[in-house]
Amino acid sequence: MRLPGGLLIFFEKEPPLMSTHILAAGASAADQFGVFNSLAQGGALTITTASILGIMLFGSLYILFTKLFEQQKIISQGQRVRATFWSANSLREGAAKLEKNSAYKQIVDDGIYAQEQHARLTDPVEAHDWVHGSLARSEAAINSQLGGGLAFLATVGATAPFIGLFGTVVGILRALIKIAQSGDAALDKVAGPVGEALIMTAVGLVVAVPAVLAFNFLQRRNKAIAERLAAFSNDVLGYLASDGAVRPVVAGKTAAAKPAAAKPAATTTAGAQTRI
Repeated sequence: MRLPGGLLIFFEKEPPLMSTHILAAGASAADQFGVFNSLAQGGALTITTASILGIMLFGSLYILFTKLFEQQKIISQGQRVRATFWSANSLREGAAKLEKNSAYKQIVDDGIYAQEQHARLTDPVEAHDWVHGSLARSEAAINSQLGGGLAFLATVGATAPFIGLFGTVVGILRALIKIAQSGDAALDKVAGPVGEALIMTAVGLVVAVPAVLAFNFLQRRNKAIAERLAAFSNDVLGYLASDGAVRPVVAGKTAAAKPAAAKPAATTTAGAQTRI
């Protein structure tokens, strides 16, 4: 600025220190009270609890996707069975068309084997009961394999919230100890332990809820698969008990042609034609 008399005065422009300090304080608070820093402040006990919840989460996701793959494989096998199996001339011929490790092939093979072994029995046992028991054991083995891992999902869904709650209790206890040691209940003294406590509660719920949903979803699909296997097993039993006379109707096959209705006979009386 130029004053009267030619004197010049210069003003130095100050930087916006306030905004810079606010941003720096925000970044420092984020680093100090972040998720990983809060877990690190909790020590070995908190890190162990978080690790257990992490193992539960990844284990639940692994079981979910592997079981979905197994279930979809059996569902696809069932669709092929309904399309081609019962059009074969015999059970052996139909079984040869199925996949080597197919669940449906296992049921057919077990039924044929049970029928062959029945002739070697020394005690009188009904063939129907013997074959039915063998098919029931085959179904139970398949259903047991499908149900593997579901107990882990149920365990995770039931225990993960309590493990998270344990981490919450540890965090609150640490916050109270800090207050007692410092005699100051300022936010910067207790924010870390309290944040750790809230994080553990949230992690416990994040682990438990997907596990419960996955368990119910897989259990319902297993039940539907078991019903289809039971129906197929019953059809195999009927085929074996009737020597092939009883078999389910194959979709897409044309029904047998019905005999044409006989035309009414005609008689002639006195030149007039009368239908009877």
